[in-house]
Amino acid sequence: MRLTPSTVLAALALFFALGGSAIAVRDAVRPQARCAPGAVRGYIAVNGDPAKGIANLGDQFTSAKPMVGARFNCGGGAPQARRVDAGVYEVRFPGNGAQVAMVSSAAAEATVGLVGPGTFRVTLWVPGRQDAVDTPFAVVAV
Repeated sequence: MRLTPSTVLAALALFFALGGSAIAVRDAVRPQARCAPGAVRGYIAVNGDPAKGIANLGDQFTSAKPMVGARFNCGGGAPQARRVDAGVYEVRFPGNGAQVAMVSSAAAEATVGLVGPGTFRVTLWVPGRQDAVDTPFAVVAV
């Protein structure tokens, strides 16, 4: 096979294109600093006691297992949860000034609102209706 100028130019273009992509990927996958803007600043999975149900979560903040499952807080203190009323809970991330959070529940529609820096109120209800429901949920603070 004979090398032509166009084959050499195409090979060089491919080499530089792949090299540039490798540099871009290397820069894009650097880990974020803890508590950096846009990073996950905390999460909490509120399960309740499996033997008694989530409605048995008390009205005082707790981070005790099994009431609270997986948890993380870049502010240092353990994330905590409490039950305010049927289908209404509050979670807080001590030392964490997060202003935005997302909530997810497999068995309910849910909303989350800011109560104060690092503290959020979660409301859960039966899908398609407005009936409050006590069911496990998870909150991610960003």
